[in-house]
Amino acid sequence: MVPDLRRPLVRQLAESDAPRHYWHMGDDDGRAWLFESVEGDGSEHWAVRQVEVGAHHAADRGARRYWWRHLQDEHGFLTDQPLEIWELTEITPEAFQAVWEAAG
Repeated sequence: MVPDLRRPLVRQLAESDAPRHYWHMGDDDGRAWLFESVEGDGSEHWAVRQVEVGAHHAADRGARRYWWRHLQDEHGFLTDQPLEIWELTEITPEAFQAVWEAAG
């Protein structure tokens, strides 16, 4: 298996003291994505934690968590592109953390 070169980079961002921002996005099928981001070089926001709630099939409505210790699985992955924050709604850290813990 090829090592994922993103792991050390995502970990470095996650463990930095850079300010955090929290985001939400949903779709018409009832799925939702929540992100914790930090600013990288310039003003780009990079996800360091991500929760996907809901799924493509009604039978699979669970939540999945992605972060530097669990970058991907057969269902999805931590986004590897800067967040397009103009498409997202900012939420409170507490709202993100509650969903993160519930998904664990």
